[in-house]
Amino acid sequence: MQAIRKGAELPVLVEKLAFGGKAVAHVDGFVIFIDHALPGQLVKVRITRKKRQYAEARVIETIGQSPIYAEPFCPHFGVCGGCRWQDLPYGEQLVWKRLHVRECLTHLARVGREPLEVGETVAAPQTTYYRNKMEYSFSNRRWLLPEEIAAKEAEYRKDFALGLHVRASFDKVFNLEQCLLQSPQSVEIVREVRNWCSETGLTPYNTRDHQGFLRFLVIREGKRTNQTLVHLLTAAHREQEKRIDDLFHHLASCFPGITTMVHSVSQKKAQVAVGDWSRILTGPGFIEERMGDLRFQISAHSFFQTNPLAAEKLYEAVERLGSFTGRETVWDLYCGTGSIALFIASKVHRVVGFEVVQEAVEDAYVNCRLNNVDNCSFRVGDLKDVIREVLGSSQYGGIPDVVITDPPRAGMHPKVIRALQEVAPQRIIAVSCNPSTLARDIGLLLDQYVIKDVQPFDLFPHTPHIECVVNLEKK
Repeated sequence: MQAIRKGAELPVLVEKLAFGGKAVAHVDGFVIFIDHALPGQLVKVRITRKKRQYAEARVIETIGQSPIYAEPFCPHFGVCGGCRWQDLPYGEQLVWKRLHVRECLTHLARVGREPLEVGETVAAPQTTYYRNKMEYSFSNRRWLLPEEIAAKEAEYRKDFALGLHVRASFDKVFNLEQCLLQSPQSVEIVREVRNWCSETGLTPYNTRDHQGFLRFLVIREGKRTNQTLVHLLTAAHREQEKRIDDLFHHLASCFPGITTMVHSVSQKKAQVAVGDWSRILTGPGFIEERMGDLRFQISAHSFFQTNPLAAEKLYEAVERLGSFTGRETVWDLYCGTGSIALFIASKVHRVVGFEVVQEAVEDAYVNCRLNNVDNCSFRVGDLKDVIREVLGSSQYGGIPDVVITDPPRAGMHPKVIRALQEVAPQRIIAVSCNPSTLARDIGLLLDQYVIKDVQPFDLFPHTPHIECVVNLEKK
């Protein structure tokens, strides 16, 4: 075996992609996970971490290119923390996502010895300009791009940046000049805000000493309504806050397509784009989006599917796999603003949604009124805490026939799993953005249920992220 230790450099042939996006190679049977490489590449790597059963490495030279290599389309590729799979052809991305779902369910859920049938990954309708929301960060620690470093005679301001985070860095931000994720107008708004704020003397927030003013710029777009919401999040600073109205008046004159603007103030030290209080500067404070025949109202802090065109296909699959007859009571766990609940409402007797965020439930009722839906009700609280109350109340229709669950990446709480085992609906439709936690949760249900369908969906092209729907039927 070649000496594999931290700092060692050696050539390896990349064999495959692991779940999460890292590449895999072997040296004399020893596994090496590589931060970014493609199957078929011959690369020289440097070992960054050595464990008993595996090592981690990063590429320092590409010796031989992969036959499936694709030229990245974004000039920020490699620096930006997003779109890690741009150099992997889109068809190959779909193949690997399907394989990763199968591997997770087979090995983590232990579904049995027979090969698990997994449908081909449903492609996103658009592979560029598909996001309806982007969060851009301000920083006083600007990352200089390679071309800026090369132009040694030029002077660049290093204490002001507005753009996206550098890969694997929580506090370094590069100035975004181009992005094919949201829309060309979105990038133009970012440039204009950056230039205006920099020239006006507004200061970016410092994550180290928690001084400064500007924190986030969030842009939301209705892909089918062409409405745009600009949301600026800042720290509390009385003097600098006076300039926000001027900024928004300037943006309104430059971009007539902006339909509403909101300013929020956050006093949290954590870098999350959520304000403690907000004020609407212009417009209604929300935009609308359409999915199928439904309208959804999306406010500055609302959760909504980031890729609505692809999410619509996923919701259609949930409706199809539910095999609804119109008589069912359906529970929708982690229902958010009620998008799945409303999507299936016309096909079932009633839907009861569960959500821990009060504001999301309020939005869900607003969306019901917008669409004249009267057979959905929503309960604030985690199912593990409120199940006894719900089952004992005629208000919620008793034991459900079908449960739909769409938890965050961490998956379902063990108490929620036990609640599902106790309620024992005829069908569980599990939606997940993380196949590994999905597999863990499903594995706990297989004593009572059998997997009938597995369908991956690509909601985030050019990234390793996978959405998946699994149809479980009671034995």
